[in-house]
Amino acid sequence: MTRIALSGAGGQLGKLLRAELPTRGYSLRASGHTTPLATLTEGEDVMHGDLCDPAVVDRLLEDVDVLIHMAGTSVERPLPEIIDNNLRSLYEIYEGARRQRVRRVIFASSNHAIGMYPVTETLRTDCEFRPDGFYGLSKMWGEGMARLYWDKHGIESVCIRIGSCVARPTEPRHLSTWLGHDDFVHLIDRSIQASDVGFAVVWGVSANTRSYWDNRDAAARLHYLPTQNAEHFADDILSRPDPLDPVARRHQGGSFASIDYTAPEDRPGR
Repeated sequence: MTRIALSGAGGQLGKLLRAELPTRGYSLRASGHTTPLATLTEGEDVMHGDLCDPAVVDRLLEDVDVLIHMAGTSVERPLPEIIDNNLRSLYEIYEGARRQRVRRVIFASSNHAIGMYPVTETLRTDCEFRPDGFYGLSKMWGEGMARLYWDKHGIESVCIRIGSCVARPTEPRHLSTWLGHDDFVHLIDRSIQASDVGFAVVWGVSANTRSYWDNRDAAARLHYLPTQNAEHFADDILSRPDPLDPVARRHQGGSFASIDYTAPEDRPGR
């Protein structure tokens, strides 16, 4: 039986994985942050603690085959908070993986690592980074750390650039970025099961007709075959006003691109 550790287990997606992974035959250890977790399924091992503490990380990763790392700040915040929650903790996670000989890390990266690309472009996973804020910058850094620990230490990583993972798409941007819950669980399952991934990057997106992202490499490498499509909700979504401002509508990162945005006419040299 594959032994899985899950950080960020108290979050929305963490709760979804806690419910689904045991039904697929995985042994699960789930970790929250500062709030204790109640056992969700029979046999689940639950814990909590600060992932910047190596002792907590060792408890999480002891006798584990694969870590699904969902913990951290998931919205735009001041840089010091991002550094503590997304950078320092990820360093401790990978160092713990070295100590405990964890075979693979599944890293929850984000579309916000490339959020300043215009919506008119279709991107492959090997595109240049264009983060739309400090949160996106932390995911760019995290993918670099995953690459480093594969090249220098042989720890495999699958970096999932998660789009808009919600139960149902609700706004025009979601027609391109939606990751349905069924496809999300399938993608995590394939990221666990695929053999010899080394270092891999995949778009966390469903089979959307209007997707910004070309995921053919992932389909071949991980055998990820999404079945959900936001287009099925298009008529309803497009009948309502778009909540995004003009800057957000132009950029793949949506509202994150608008945060602390300097208009072209106010930039140096103008």
